[in-house]
Amino acid sequence: MIKVSVLYPNSQDLIFDKDYYFAKHMPLVSKLLGNSLKNLQVDFGLVNGNPDEALRYIVMTHMSFDSIEAFQNIFAVHSEELLCDIVNFTNCQPEIQISEIKI
Repeated sequence: MIKVSVLYPNSQDLIFDKDYYFAKHMPLVSKLLGNSLKNLQVDFGLVNGNPDEALRYIVMTHMSFDSIEAFQNIFAVHSEELLCDIVNFTNCQPEIQISEIKI
């Protein structure tokens, strides 16, 4: 099992429409990725461990898949539609990390 984390970095000029992301983009992700998507979690950042520092990431989305190949195969089919929707909710480029889930 793998986890694909989509991390949206915070910045002074960041625009991020959380309502659109949660109400429109996440249902689109779920619909397009279908049964390949095993789990989906969206985290909206509140504070850092050090409250005097700005959040590093404003939103972190975590998606689980059976394998890297399962993710790559379904994402290849729908990547254009998903990536084109980013401009509807933010002005930043997300960072992607793929991790192996052990527990």
